[in-house]
Amino acid sequence: MRRTVALGLLYSRSGAYARIGAACRAGALNAIAQINADPVRSITLAPVERDPEGNIDRYAPLCEEILRDTPARHIVGCVTSWSRKEVIPTLEKGGGTLWYAVPYEGFEASDHVVYLHSCPNQHLLPLLDWTFPTFGRRGYLTGSNYIWGWEMNRLARDRIHAAGGTVLGERYLPLGSVDVARMIEEVRATAPDFILNSLIGPSSYAFLRAYAALGESDARFRADRCPVLSCNLTECELPDIGPAADGLIAAGPYFCANGDAFGSSHEAAANHAVHTLADLLEDAPDSATTNIASLLDTPTGHRSGIDAKTHHTAQRVLIAQVKDGAFAMRYDGGLRAGDPYLTGPADTSPRTALRVVS
Repeated sequence: MRRTVALGLLYSRSGAYARIGAACRAGALNAIAQINADPVRSITLAPVERDPEGNIDRYAPLCEEILRDTPARHIVGCVTSWSRKEVIPTLEKGGGTLWYAVPYEGFEASDHVVYLHSCPNQHLLPLLDWTFPTFGRRGYLTGSNYIWGWEMNRLARDRIHAAGGTVLGERYLPLGSVDVARMIEEVRATAPDFILNSLIGPSSYAFLRAYAALGESDARFRADRCPVLSCNLTECELPDIGPAADGLIAAGPYFCANGDAFGSSHEAAANHAVHTLADLLEDAPDSATTNIASLLDTPTGHRSGIDAKTHHTAQRVLIAQVKDGAFAMRYDGGLRAGDPYLTGPADTSPRTALRVVS
């Protein structure tokens, strides 16, 4: 007799990051269908969906609604770090767990979040270390004006300065803004060796189109001399960018160039999140209420690959570059354990004091 387990899904299908939300949602729903069709499984997953519509003020109330009005205690969802931080107090109060399948900026290890994508020691730092000897150490930093952009650029400044490099400029845009003209003018004036793009959604697309136009008029800004770097842009957004994406260099745990079945690392991570949770729930006597700490304290939990202290997972360190509308592999650094607080021996360069971000 199969048990039915409610599973929350909290992804926006509209708004500034709808493409990423759609990719994550597709990966999660595909995993649910696979699990429910598997005759060996002892559980059936019943999705409980809520759509915040890209509105940050809706995430916490909808998370509370799932935990209050349904049996679900595990939620796969959220794209931005802003939305993740919004729901954590609700998860703490309601005894829920968020399965987070998007890259993030590190310096967090919540008892109520499982981190299924890369953190900076698995994306940003390897990307910069790979970039410096090839292109140089003079960087220009961009970002959307919230936690992801602030913290990614803070870490990039540290790494660039520790390597003897220079940050030539740093500018932010509100989420959804496409007013990139000033950024482009500053890039033209400073002529960096590379640009770190931590913009989100339409802001990123507008910047890449404007930068491609700049490269057509001035060879100093073509990808072979001054590339754009990203730790959050994947295949799911390439159709919105078009030819302007060519030359972009990205870091992540998965690219379609690997020859696997998923359309992006977002889709792959959300799919893996659901499968991992289902494996853990197979051993749980009360799957509606069991928290992540209890699930990890089982034989299956010990084999899950989730660090019991930080709730992070090992990720493959890959670097790829867009060519003719698709990513082509440039570097494979193998598996690397998640180190959200950068305490490991590979990351011993001097750092500025950590500030509290809420």
